[in-house]
Amino acid sequence: MTSEWQYQVRFDANDSATAESLRRKRRDAAVAPLLDALAKHRAAPKCQFDAFADYVAAAEEQGTENYPLYQWTKVTIENPAKKEKYLKSFTVYVDDQEVYAKEIADALEADLQPFATSGLITRISKYDTNPANNPQPPQWPRQQR
Repeated sequence: MTSEWQYQVRFDANDSATAESLRRKRRDAAVAPLLDALAKHRAAPKCQFDAFADYVAAAEEQGTENYPLYQWTKVTIENPAKKEKYLKSFTVYVDDQEVYAKEIADALEADLQPFATSGLITRISKYDTNPANNPQPPQWPRQQR
């Protein structure tokens, strides 16, 4: 029996240098083993900051009315503290897809664990597409804190 939900794996890089190597897909000695582990699953990391910036650029090019998270995303990438956070945060894409079967997500999570143990990455998270398990989009306008 297969789950009706799909899954996504994310991880955080331990520092800015590691994150930059991953963003640029540079196969330096520190990240090559991680990239190899992902490649085994036909997977690649996508920096969340870059994904947010791509979303904002697409919205501005095609019209923000069709991008319900435009305002939240734009505010997020313009906030220096959040930019720093999201530059180190990565979503794992498999075959260029941002969500995939649970079995794939479980295998990815297991293969990433040694990199968390070694300290190359600091956090691994697995999310599913069940709306009950995911936050709702922010309501705009709202006061900025």
